[in-house]
Amino acid sequence: QVQLVESGGGLVQAGDSLRVSCATSGFSGWTMGWFRQAPGKEREFVAAIWSNGRTRYQDSVKGRFTISRDNAKNTMYLQMNSLKPEDTAVYYCAARTGPSGEYNYWGQGTKVTVSS
Repeated sequence: QVQLVESGGGLVQAGDSLRVSCATSGFSGWTMGWFRQAPGKEREFVAAIWSNGRTRYQDSVKGRFTISRDNAKNTMYLQMNSLKPEDTAVYYCAARTGPSGEYNYWGQGTKVTVSS
């Protein structure tokens, strides 16, 4: 059974940095992604990383967030710098077993709160 477990969320101030992690039961060849859902809003895409290392970002986080993966540790990361109050959300890790299509697996989420 595939498991995704996020960690690293917390309360920070605007301008601070934070790194969230996603530990998996195995993701060789998978495409991994981060999504977030702010209070009262729909879940939105944040970033994705393919098995070959290619990445893609939502425009609002480009230059501030960096997605990465450590295949030896089956872990994905999202380094978030220059955080803004509008980055406040529950951050979800997601995985799909192919290069495109729907994400098949989801974590339980980790909450990130950015105070002004």
